[in-house]
Amino acid sequence: MSDRRYFGTDGVRGVAGQHPMTAHFALQLGVATAELLKRTAAGRPRVVIGMDTRRSGPMLAQALGAGLTSRGADVTELGVVPTPAVSYLTCKLGADAGVVVSASHNPFDDNGIKVFNANGEKLDDGLEAELEALVARLSEGTQPELEPVMGAAVGRSKRLPRHGSDLPGSDAYTTHLLANAPYLDGMKVVVDCANGAGHLIAPRVFAKIGARLEVMNAEPDGENINVGCGSTDPRGIVDRVVSGGFDVGVTFDGDADRALLVDRRGRIVTGDHIMAICSVARGESEIVATHMSNLGMERYLQTRGVTVRRVQVGDRYVYEELKRTGLSLGGEQSGHVLFLDKAPTGDGILTALQLLAAVRQSGRSLEEWMDEIPVFPQELINVPVPTERKGHVAEAPAVAAAVKAAETRLGEAGRVLLRPSGTEPLVRVMVEGPDHAEVTEVANQVAEAVRSVGAATVEAGA
Repeated sequence: MSDRRYFGTDGVRGVAGQHPMTAHFALQLGVATAELLKRTAAGRPRVVIGMDTRRSGPMLAQALGAGLTSRGADVTELGVVPTPAVSYLTCKLGADAGVVVSASHNPFDDNGIKVFNANGEKLDDGLEAELEALVARLSEGTQPELEPVMGAAVGRSKRLPRHGSDLPGSDAYTTHLLANAPYLDGMKVVVDCANGAGHLIAPRVFAKIGARLEVMNAEPDGENINVGCGSTDPRGIVDRVVSGGFDVGVTFDGDADRALLVDRRGRIVTGDHIMAICSVARGESEIVATHMSNLGMERYLQTRGVTVRRVQVGDRYVYEELKRTGLSLGGEQSGHVLFLDKAPTGDGILTALQLLAAVRQSGRSLEEWMDEIPVFPQELINVPVPTERKGHVAEAPAVAAAVKAAETRLGEAGRVLLRPSGTEPLVRVMVEGPDHAEVTEVANQVAEAVRSVGAATVEAGA
């Protein structure tokens, strides 16, 4: 996907107000999406649109809606809802596509646009490339003039009825979550909503399943999404769990498609822990994780007969491998976990509920599970390398020699990973093993070799 102009592994993202995150681009994307859907839709295309709590969300969502309706598509506006709610409601409402305006865990200044197909899944590479090409032609003025859409052919736009709840569309999605939730029977729970898209639905769900609930960071102001809170900064909820004597803490990111938990002792329950516990409780034989997932989790599952398949970083690649192999469970350390037998995309609220259900089903405490799952020391160093060279650094003789020496030293007890960043001029050096001091030393040695190659490249270019 490196040749794409707009779409990355998770839709289009950028600083709101700067290309491509402008109202003009969103309008063109709406036009292109409608034109693409008209090829396959039975009748007038139907699209649902949701967003997170960023101030730039309405600007982009309304521009998208204008582009869609201008080309004859009908739009249902969901307002502020979690990304997985858009995925679920796309299917539930029989829409031809769903669009989310969100930059997920990114800072407030950013925003993004992601498109789901009629099954609530991310678009496949082929459709996404086709959509991007059409947007590019519209932007450059090379697209043949589209036939006018007038009068009754213009699409309709409506807001989904509230049906007595204070959040459009929440009833159907809440019912779906409750159908996959345990009863918590008075468990003392604190939930951090990251001032994001889950700030209404998540507290409602946990209250309905019997939690004695405290809610943090559920007062979005358009700018405070992910700021010092949520799964990207769990320090606050860790402190609150310990000081308040809570049984568990649950924290989401800005669009609530990922979750981390906190046990009574203040330990972070990562996506790796979630996958390990759920795979054992569910009786899975194989799961899918990324190359960044902790080796301790993999070794733990090996002793329990569970194979871990690894793919490159990105939930898109986890999803593709799950579909290819017919497996159900996979995810990332970040807490973006997929239960494909429950939902077609990652869902932070669902993830937390599934973990708590697995723990209660096991008859053991979350703390006992955490004691049992080892976490190997992991050192990650970001080394600046010119963009044009970062994909070739691993081939440099000095780097290859350093990696080979590191792997020899660590043996089967550890591993070394070099990964060019997909968005920055960096090469990420990750080293993992059972001894923290050794891991740190080895990581620094490999990073220095990468650094020297990067510096030599800069000098040669100068």
